[in-house]
Amino acid sequence: MNHRDHHTGTAYDHSDHGAVLHGGHATTTAASWSTAAKATLHCLVGCAIGEILGMAVGTALLWGNVPTMILAIALAFVFGYSLTLFAVRRAGLDLRSAIKVALAADTVSIAVMELVDNAIVAFTPGAMDAQLSDGLFWSALLGGFVIAFLVTTPVNKWMIGRGKGHAVVHAHH
Repeated sequence: MNHRDHHTGTAYDHSDHGAVLHGGHATTTAASWSTAAKATLHCLVGCAIGEILGMAVGTALLWGNVPTMILAIALAFVFGYSLTLFAVRRAGLDLRSAIKVALAADTVSIAVMELVDNAIVAFTPGAMDAQLSDGLFWSALLGGFVIAFLVTTPVNKWMIGRGKGHAVVHAHH
């Protein structure tokens, strides 16, 4: 069955989700790499908005590394959850149910993404001390997103195949 992704507007094929519901219980089937990549990209967009905003604000305010990373991580979760929350609210879920779906769908994906991305930024020599105008700042941050995407996609594939993570959202489209 094809639907439109609420964030990108692109057609989305729901036939390759990992979970098949029988009597309200999920059973395990194989999830496609395409579905996992789309779910990870969706999550990455929200994380990137929050992460970039947090890093930019912390850097512009000359905050230390720890408060800057805390802000970036917090905003990544806020924006990551917000994109899903917005989509499932548009699909008709009440706020309480939508929050539950967003938490179930995105928590592991965002956590893995943030762990990988922030580790790369933190361990890239000079990246945390770079200014917004420095190429090192942006290359470490954007490179971290690429690697986070590559690491998180198999995690999402595994979770979707078990009816968890982003598979929860697609039951509400």
